[in-house]
Amino acid sequence: MNSKSAPSDAFPAQPTKSDSVSRTSQWPASLRRQPLWVRYGLLGAAGLLVALGGIAGYQLVADAPAETASTQATALPVETIEAKQISSYQVPRIYTGEIAALRNSELGFERGGELVQVLVDEGQRVRTGETLAKLDIRNLETQRLQVRAQRAQAIARLSELQNGARAEDIAIAEAAVRDLEQQLSLQETQTQRREFLYERGAIAREQLDEFSFGANSLQAKLDQARSRLEELRNGTRFEQIEAQRAVVSQLEAQLEDIDVNLSKSAIAAPFDGIVAERRIDEGTVVGAGQAVIELVEAAELEARIGVPANIVDQVPVGDIKTIRINNQPYAAEVAAILPQIDSSTRTQTIVLTLDATAIGEMEPGQTARLTIDETLNTEGFWLPRRALTQGIRGLWTCYVVVSADSSLIVEQRSVEIIQQETIGMDSDASTRVLVRGTLQPGDQVVTSGVHRLVPEQAVTLISDE
Repeated sequence: MNSKSAPSDAFPAQPTKSDSVSRTSQWPASLRRQPLWVRYGLLGAAGLLVALGGIAGYQLVADAPAETASTQATALPVETIEAKQISSYQVPRIYTGEIAALRNSELGFERGGELVQVLVDEGQRVRTGETLAKLDIRNLETQRLQVRAQRAQAIARLSELQNGARAEDIAIAEAAVRDLEQQLSLQETQTQRREFLYERGAIAREQLDEFSFGANSLQAKLDQARSRLEELRNGTRFEQIEAQRAVVSQLEAQLEDIDVNLSKSAIAAPFDGIVAERRIDEGTVVGAGQAVIELVEAAELEARIGVPANIVDQVPVGDIKTIRINNQPYAAEVAAILPQIDSSTRTQTIVLTLDATAIGEMEPGQTARLTIDETLNTEGFWLPRRALTQGIRGLWTCYVVVSADSSLIVEQRSVEIIQQETIGMDSDASTRVLVRGTLQPGDQVVTSGVHRLVPEQAVTLISDE
């Protein structure tokens, strides 16, 4: 029965009229419009295509083992490295600070007055002692002239007291005494005569009193002249000389005070530096202590960089570090670590002093960068970046060489990249990655031609050839 049905399936019998009508109703409308022989021709062609497809599929299945065997027989030469596990690694961290002067001063006058000269401009370098600005000093100069004249007069008087009276002065004083003695003698004689006449009633009492008082006045003048003569003969007293010396000292102190005020009328640079800011111009009346010029020291500069408190121990005082300013490296010595912790950044400030030869190449306020290697405790393996290929789900794949019977093949290992870093500069630079995953210490990891490999690929080691 099966033998009969097979030819019937392969070679359909001629349809009857009723069968034709029935089957025709099952054709698509586009085919029903075609002649009958065309329709059956299309069916035959479709059957032939199905038969050819089956034959081709069978041939592919038959050839697959041969191709696999050929792939396994072709061993690719590869380079490998041994996977060595580490327990920690260092990550470079960059911390930013600024270049600062050791000294930064806001300079002003110690007294008030009109600002008449500002002798420097912003950015100008100045030397220690150089005058930067001046106040009006005309009133002080006038006071100094007056006090100088008073001091000269006082000094002359002191010299006179120290040298004593001249002979001429003594002679004049003696003559004055003699003259007063004669006047007093005459006055006394006239008084006696007036007393005689008064007793006789010849004159009034008033005339007698006039001569009596005149004699007393002359006696007082005579006593004064004799005292002056005695003073000239004995010389000046010590107390008078000391009093005059005090007058001279007082005037000299006034002169010194004026000179101090004159010196306070000018601003001089307290150190070698650069004018950072000129805050006030000429013609302004300034008060004592008001800032006029800001000066920063140029002779010595330092870098102040904040770092986390937990890595301060990695930067000991005295250590030499490399900082970068405008992408240029400079050697700097760790001079101090400030104990205070910044409340906003939670960092401590490291102070680094710069080499004197580099100071002329930088200015205060520039940005400085310090790189510190931070140690992180993480296990993993360092591999060349070229040893990895992209995997799935964010993972990466590497190949390790294993023994299979008498040959070497590769197996896949899935890994995760923890850290990536570049070693070297410019054209000699290479990238390595720190990975962790299914790698084991001692695995031979393929580092060349990984894009040509498939799992269980036969390989040979280049070092073994």
